[in-house]
Amino acid sequence: QVRLEESGGGSVQAGKALTLSCATVGGTLSRTAMAWFRQGRGKEREFVAAIRWNGRIVSYADNVEDRFAISKDRNSDTIYLQMDSLKPEDTAVYYCAADVDVNSHWEASRTMAAYDYWGQGTQVTVSS
Repeated sequence: QVRLEESGGGSVQAGKALTLSCATVGGTLSRTAMAWFRQGRGKEREFVAAIRWNGRIVSYADNVEDRFAISKDRNSDTIYLQMDSLKPEDTAVYYCAADVDVNSHWEASRTMAAYDYWGQGTQVTVSS
């Protein structure tokens, strides 16, 4: 069964960097976009970043746009989230997601409903 697996989470001090990875295992997906979401304790899951699979279009939440970068491996189905200048408020479980609907619109890429596959999440903890 095809699934997404996140890795790279951990505990860091504020100002440091982490890179998250999301690999596709157990098969392949014909996807139109992938994204990262996060959910802090007691909070709703929120959009972080998205990347259109065929092209170079990316999208970021306002509160991470100047610090995070989403990218994809040219030779595999792996995506990354480079997180720089981390802040305590970035503490959350980070999830990657894949949209496999060929009819999806990029305008919906910030919404959870647009995604069909989700990983189990990886914890990122930023201490002050």
